[in-house]
Amino acid sequence: MLLYTGYIGGICTTVAFLPQVIKTWRSRSAHDLSWGLLFLLLVGVFLWMIYGIVSADIPVMLANMITGLLIISIVGMKWWFDHRFTPSG
Repeated sequence: MLLYTGYIGGICTTVAFLPQVIKTWRSRSAHDLSWGLLFLLLVGVFLWMIYGIVSADIPVMLANMITGLLIISIVGMKWWFDHRFTPSG
């Protein structure tokens, strides 16, 4: 039962991040997201993933691996959208 609790918790926290990824993609802007937030969140998720690997905790490992990929996608979009060429005039 505890394992299922871990899976459900992992699914909830990972899926909760999806609307931000979708909104960022649709709006072509991540201006409202700070680099500090994204960096700290990515570090935290990476450390949780390491913890999951070391402790062989599959729900923790999977949830944080997927969430990390979602954060990396937002980081990439933020960088791309902030640095894309926009003609002036």
